[in-house]
Amino acid sequence: MTVRARRHGAPPAWAHAQRALIDAMNQAAPLFQQRYTRADGTFVWRERWPGFDGSDDGYESYHNWALFHALGGADDLYRRSRLAWEAVTRQFSGYGQIWREFDAGYDWMHHGESSLLLYSFGLADPANALDRARALRFARMYTGEDPDAPNWDAARRMLRSPINGSRGPRFVNAWDDWSTHRAVLAAYPAPFDDIPGVVGPVADWNDDAVYREILALLNARQMRGDVPLNLTATSLVTHAYAYTGDAAYRRWVLDYVEAWAERIAANGGICPDNVGPSGQIGELLGGRWWGGYYGWRWPHGLMTILQPLTIAAMNAVLLTGDAGYLDIPRRQLDAALERGRVVDDVWYVPQRHTDAGWVDFRPMSPEIPLQLWALSHDPRDAARLGLFPERHASWHAVHPGRGKGDDVHIAPWYCWLQGENPAYPEQILAAQWDEVVRRMQLIHDDAADPETVDVHHWQDRNPVHTEALVQLTLGGPQLIYHGGLLHTRLRHFDALARRPGLPPDVAALVHHIDAAGVTLTLVNTSVHAERRVLTQAGAFGEHQIGHVALHDDPPQAVSGRGVTTVLPPGAQVTLRLTLHRFAHHPTYRQPFDG
Repeated sequence: MTVRARRHGAPPAWAHAQRALIDAMNQAAPLFQQRYTRADGTFVWRERWPGFDGSDDGYESYHNWALFHALGGADDLYRRSRLAWEAVTRQFSGYGQIWREFDAGYDWMHHGESSLLLYSFGLADPANALDRARALRFARMYTGEDPDAPNWDAARRMLRSPINGSRGPRFVNAWDDWSTHRAVLAAYPAPFDDIPGVVGPVADWNDDAVYREILALLNARQMRGDVPLNLTATSLVTHAYAYTGDAAYRRWVLDYVEAWAERIAANGGICPDNVGPSGQIGELLGGRWWGGYYGWRWPHGLMTILQPLTIAAMNAVLLTGDAGYLDIPRRQLDAALERGRVVDDVWYVPQRHTDAGWVDFRPMSPEIPLQLWALSHDPRDAARLGLFPERHASWHAVHPGRGKGDDVHIAPWYCWLQGENPAYPEQILAAQWDEVVRRMQLIHDDAADPETVDVHHWQDRNPVHTEALVQLTLGGPQLIYHGGLLHTRLRHFDALARRPGLPPDVAALVHHIDAAGVTLTLVNTSVHAERRVLTQAGAFGEHQIGHVALHDDPPQAVSGRGVTTVLPPGAQVTLRLTLHRFAHHPTYRQPFDG
C-alpha cells in the first residue's frame, strides 16, 4: 500500500538533529578506519596476542557499523564493515583465537559480543550468499551437525562446556589461555571460597601460585557441563533461521530454551548456574546450584543470569509469537526483586549468591525489565516498572557519552514514551553527536604506541552510535549487547534505492507505542527531492500492519507487512499503524525480494 504526505512545514529540531548525526557518522567512520588499520583492513597492532581472549574485542570495534547502514548509513559503511569483519577474522586467526572463521573456544558472553556485526549483515544484505553460508555453518557448530565441533549433547539437550566454539567444547584450560585476562580478573571476587592460599574475597590472578590453584579448580568444577550463559547461542541459530526458514533451527532453539525452563523448575524456581556432564544440577560443585562459570557467584553475577535467559526467551517469542516464554526471565527477575530492599529511594537487589547466601546488594539495572516491557507490552511488565522508586528521580537523565554497548539510555527513552520526558529526542541526538565529536578528537590526539595499546583501544574510539536511531526511528530498545538480536516495532527501507534504512534527507520519530500499534512521524528535510519510505512491521517482518491512518484521517486497511509513504519536498506526515504482532515467521528477506 502507498500513502502520500500532504502537509508541509519547517522540519522540527529533532529531524535536523537526526540527519546531522547520520551525516556526522558517515564522515567519521572512514577516518577511524584510516587511522587504525592497514590497507587490508587489519589493525595496526602487535604481531602476537596469546590466550583465548581478544577476538571479540576486534569485532566489537565495528559491532554497529552494518546496523548503522541498515538504519540509513551510507553504502560505503556497509562495504567497510564487511572489510572489517574479514580483516578481524584473518588477523585473529593468525593470533590463534579464530579457526574456521569462528572463535575456536570461548564463552558466550564474548561470542555474543563477537557476533553482533555478523547478525547485522543479515539485516543489511540477506542476498549475500557468503554471509548465508557462514550463518548456517556456524549454527551447525551448535546444533550437533558439525563433527569437528561436537558442542551439543542431544540426549541431554545441553551444551557440553561453558568454553566452546569451532573446535568444540574445551574441558581443560591451559596456563596461557587466560594470560591476557588475568589482570582484569584479579579485580573481581574470587570464583571459589576454598582456593588454597587465598584469604578474603579477592584472589590475585597475577600471582602464579594462586593462578595455578584457580586454574585447577576451574578445570575440575566448571569446564564440563552447561551454564545459562550458553543460551545466548540461540541467537546464532535464530540468525540461521532468519536466512532459511528451516524448521530444524527453530526446533533446536525451542528445545534448548525449554530444557533450561525444566532445570529452573527442578531447582525450585531459581535458575541453576551449573549442570554437570550427566545433566545433573550441581554435579561438579557438591550439589550446589551456584558457583558455575559466569554464574551467580563469579565474575558478574546477576547480569550473566538475566541477560542470556532474556535473549533466549526473546528469540523464542520471535520464532513462535508465544510471549509465555518471557516468563522464564521474568521469574528470575522477580526473584531478585523480592530479595531486594529500598535504600535512599533506590531498589537494591542481591547481585550474587555464594556459600553465604544472597550477597552484594547493588542498584537494580532497569535494562532487563525494560527489554521485557518493550517486547511484550504486557500490563505485568508495565506494573513492575512502576514499582521502581528511582524511576522518577533518575530515569529521565540523558548522560553524556555512551556505554560499551551503546545502550545506556533505555530508561529515559521509556520515560519519554510515557510522556514524562518531552525533550528526550533532541537530548539523545545531541548527546550522541557530541560523543562523535569527542571520539574524533581522541582519534586526532592519539599518540599511543600500537605495540602497547590494549585490545579494547579501538572500540573505545568507535565513532558510530546507533542507540538513538534504533529507539527513535524503529520504536525499540538497542539490542542486548552480549548477543541479542534486534527487536523493534518497525524497520524502514529506501523505496527508490531499494536498500535498507531511511532514505537521504528523511528523519523518523516513533513517539507512541502500545500493544495495538505505533505512531510514527516522517519528515523530508529536502526542499527539492521527493523521497519514498517503505516501513516494515518488525525488524524481521514478523508483524502484520492492519490499518494505517494519516494524521486524523479515517484508517485504511493494509494487507501486508509494509506501507510506502511518498514524501514530496519539505513534506511531513504522522502515521498511526495498527499491528497484528508475530503474524509471520521472522525473515531477513527484504520487501523488494518478493
